[in-house]
Amino acid sequence: MPFITNNQNAMFYECGFSCDNGIFFKNDKQSFLITDSRYTLEAKENIKDKNIEVITSSDLIIDLIKVAKGVKKIIFDPSQISLEFYNKISDTLDLIAKSNFHQKLRAIKNDNEIDLIKKSQEMNKKAFKKFANFLSKNDIEGKSELFLNFKVKEFLSKCGKYELSFEPITALNKNIAKPHALPSKDRLHKGDILLLDAGIKYKRYCSDMTRSALYDGEIRFSKIQKMPKKIQKIYDIVLKAQELTIKKARSGMSAKDIDFIARDYISKAGYGKYFTHSTGHGIGLDIHELPIISHRSEMIIEDGMIFSIEPGIYLDNEIGIRIEDLVLMKNGKAEIL
Repeated sequence: MPFITNNQNAMFYECGFSCDNGIFFKNDKQSFLITDSRYTLEAKENIKDKNIEVITSSDLIIDLIKVAKGVKKIIFDPSQISLEFYNKISDTLDLIAKSNFHQKLRAIKNDNEIDLIKKSQEMNKKAFKKFANFLSKNDIEGKSELFLNFKVKEFLSKCGKYELSFEPITALNKNIAKPHALPSKDRLHKGDILLLDAGIKYKRYCSDMTRSALYDGEIRFSKIQKMPKKIQKIYDIVLKAQELTIKKARSGMSAKDIDFIARDYISKAGYGKYFTHSTGHGIGLDIHELPIISHRSEMIIEDGMIFSIEPGIYLDNEIGIRIEDLVLMKNGKAEIL
């Protein structure tokens, strides 16, 4: 069915090019990228599909109406198009609102996308190792979360070569109790717990991983950790919940059934109310895509979907633990990337 989008990742997915001032319109036989003269030359160089016409425009809406007028039932995502944009085209075009329609199209990854996400995650893991090596071999005692966050971005981006999937989460001790903590002036000392949640983009495809680790003068972002007794108990519960969810996840299950595996284990261990977010999220061109692995999602999981499994426990003003990996649904089961 015909659709319009001004979302850059949807635009890139459809034609191999995107910009911050463009509209992509897909019809049954021909598609159009409408943009201004700043971008048209580069768009024509990057778009290889002969069925996609690049239109140089001084008024994107006027030219959209020209090429789309008379087309029946054009889908758009109401979460991405502004009210002003909608008001200008709704009287002329036959529009149908469908939230997340394009993410639904992208939920099952093709072989090329799977390879790109695998590569992205491989590079992400290497950056984690290099950052751990830096922390272990340099005098970083007393350095702040702000400093650590700055340094990890150097390793993730290779000093600017790669974009980041999102702003890294680099948190110590009680600051980890905030699942999406901002870096603070808190300082690193031996015996501290450090959480690192980070990812990079490779050819625009995102990666994502979280590790919680003990700093004892050295640090290792492995899943095997030795921590103080109370924290170790929480860590082991989160790790078991994650491993159990990965082991039991199956294609054909609903997303909420997969979420239940982790949530049920943590609840039975007595920490259910401290697991405050969903178990995972899809990943691809966007850092958060479909499927959302939450207790509210009825979406059926299928082979080819890639999503995170990241249970956590967060004790206010004390500590937090989260462990995250990406999994690919393949031959009915979850395979860690």
